[in-house]
Amino acid sequence: MVDYTEALLRLVLAVVAGGFIGLEREVVHKPAGVRTHMLVCLGSALFVLVTLQTLPNETARIIAGIATGIGFLGAGTIFKAKNDVHGLTTAASIWAVAGVGIAIGLGYYLITVIAVVLVLIVLQLNKYEFFKKL
Repeated sequence: MVDYTEALLRLVLAVVAGGFIGLEREVVHKPAGVRTHMLVCLGSALFVLVTLQTLPNETARIIAGIATGIGFLGAGTIFKAKNDVHGLTTAASIWAVAGVGIAIGLGYYLITVIAVVLVLIVLQLNKYEFFKKL
């Protein structure tokens, strides 16, 4: 069982973590920005917290449902224009943010910080010529 203070801390951390990643997407003018990433992270953490409180033996099933459902949300950000496909990175960032929210909901704070930093690093790779060729 998670007490209400701990649950509140996790939910606020989810909003902040999702906000950091969403801010990067917003700055580069992508369709899913700060609010989308905050809400995905918050929702994922909330689903996990509610499950831990009510159905602790079902946590794995709920996490699988989050991963699948967010995959559909991310798919909505992908579109094809002529011979180019756009939105793949934004879709992947939404999916990664859901994972961050799950980690927060479970109380894995160190993993959360590491994941957020790594996601932000990966999102910066497009600025380097070497990675643009890949």
